[in-house]
Formats: sequence, C-alpha cells, structure tokens
Amino acid sequence: MPDGRWASGAEAATTNQRMELTAVLEALRALAGPLGGPVEVVSDSTYVVNCFRDRWWGGWLERDWHNSNKQPVANRDIWEPLIELYRAAPHEITFRWVKGHAGDEWNDVADRLATAASRTQVGRDGVGVPDDLGGADEPGSSGAGERAAGERVDTGSWRPASRCVAILGMQPGSVGAGSGGSQDDSQDSRSSVTRRRLAEILAAKKELDDDLVVLTGLRRGAETLGAEAAAASGVPYVVVLPYPDPAVKWPAADRKHFSLMSDGALKVVCLQRKVPTTPKNAGEALKRRNAWLRQVADEALIVWDGADLRVGKVVSAFEREMPDDVWIIDG
Repeated sequence: MPDGRWASGAEAATTNQRMELTAVLEALRALAGPLGGPVEVVSDSTYVVNCFRDRWWGGWLERDWHNSNKQPVANRDIWEPLIELYRAAPHEITFRWVKGHAGDEWNDVADRLATAASRTQVGRDGVGVPDDLGGADEPGSSGAGERAAGERVDTGSWRPASRCVAILGMQPGSVGAGSGGSQDDSQDSRSSVTRRRLAEILAAKKELDDDLVVLTGLRRGAETLGAEAAAASGVPYVVVLPYPDPAVKWPAADRKHFSLMSDGALKVVCLQRKVPTTPKNAGEALKRRNAWLRQVADEALIVWDGADLRVGKVVSAFEREMPDDVWIIDG
C-alpha cells in the first residue's frame, strides 16, 4: 500500500511458495475486520495469483484438499486461512500478476525487503517508503543476463534472483544422453524430439518472463537435454550438482560434453563438498539435490514416459511441493 504500512519477515527453513503465501495472508490480516472497500493484491507469484484467477481453490475444496493428482495440497496450513479470507469478501479482493524484476516500483520494494529479511533473518516494519532497502539480489549472485560462465558456488546457500524452472527426468536408454553423449540412432532421435520440445516450452516461457533461468544437474538424459534446450532458446541455465565431479566415471565423450555444458552455465552450484564413497551415499546426495530443487524452483519440467518408477517418485515429490507447477514432458 503506497504511503501505508509495510512489514517483512523471515523463516529459517521454508520455501519460496510458503513465503509468497504468507506475505499475502499477513497483508490481508493486517487490514483487520471488514475490508471496507476493494483490495487489489499485486504479486509476481503465479503460484498465488493463478489460484484465485483460475479458481484452483474450488477444486481443492471439492476434493477435500487434494489436487487433481489426488495428492494432498501443499501448504494447506497457509492456503486454508487465506482462502477463507477471500471467500468472506470475494467481490472485494482481486489479484493481479506483475513481472518480477521488471521495473514495477512496489514489486521492487517488496523484493528488496524480502531479500534483506532472508539474508539477515530479521523482519522490519514501518510506514511510507522504506529506507535502506539494500540490493534486490543475494550478495555475489548474478542475475539473468549477467553471465559469469561457470562461476562456481560450493554450497547450497545461493538462490536465483529471478523466476526459475527445474528440468529433470529420465536417463540414457530412454531419452538419450544428450548431443555429446554415447547413444545409438534411435536414442539420438528421441533426444532430438525431447530437446526440441523443451526448447519450444522454454522459448514460450521466456516470452512471459525475460529473466527466466533453468536449473539442471546435467545428469545424462533429460537434465543434459534441458541445458541444451535452454542454450538453444536463449535462457541462462544454472548447473546444480549433488556433489563434486559426478561425471568422473562416465565415458570420455560424456565427460567432455559435461565439461563443455558446465563451462557454458550461468553458475555452477555444488551442494556438498564431499564426494560419496558408496552408491547409497550418492543416491542420498541426489535426493538432497532434488529436495533443494523443490525448494528453490518456481516450476518443474519433468521428462517421463509414465512407466519409469524412479522418475515417477520424483514426479510425486515435486507435485506435493508445487502441485500446479509441474509439467510432464512425454519421454
């Protein structure tokens, strides 16, 4: 509210989606009692805006708080009171989406307040235009378009400053290893089709959000194809590794391609410094990597044929976290 009250807050262990929801809920609660007139909620979160614009909440209530995939609605503890507030005055509350990091004055103010609260874990409040806003991005992070090829961050503390989409899914033998990998002609054909589909989707998303960033682990198969599709569609990509040098035992051609794609990344994020010593430890590190992606990404593109059980578990986990922002690409 220009010239009105403002506040920011922080939680130590949370997700983008939970904080976006919390901000809207606390803002409406701060108005207290009957609204006394129309209120427009302006947000760069499609997670929030689309729920009310497309009436997702109606289906959730009809299905007893389950989404269309019969999974429990994520973040119900925040959605439920927010939807109750909306239903009490549906003609007084409207939602409008704005593009983040695109020059909207009050969106930029909110972004800077949120960034400072996340960095310091201390909330603030006041009236009028906040002073000492600080920067919009995490210290040392590059925004989309500020290409620092292959810049490496050795912890999971980095967070993107703009909207991001995670790409993951099936492994070689189904969608292929990527253009630089070892594969037969039929795998190469499947790879080309999948890569083209991903590139078309990313190009369309870039039209809506010019600051879009792709998150990929560069595992052989869907993740490598995702990085290639990002490069083809002009979308920066960030490589998120579960541990150092995961390609060390790959065939030579695959290792070379992995290195080239890493060099072309906006950033390389490595979530742990220790190399796993057993397959079990490697699998646990990969699960932690996927959990990190679920927390950080705004949406996910998952290449899946509907039959691969391991990828099916990944799909289910992402749909629980972001039920309306997971898109399945036929593998």
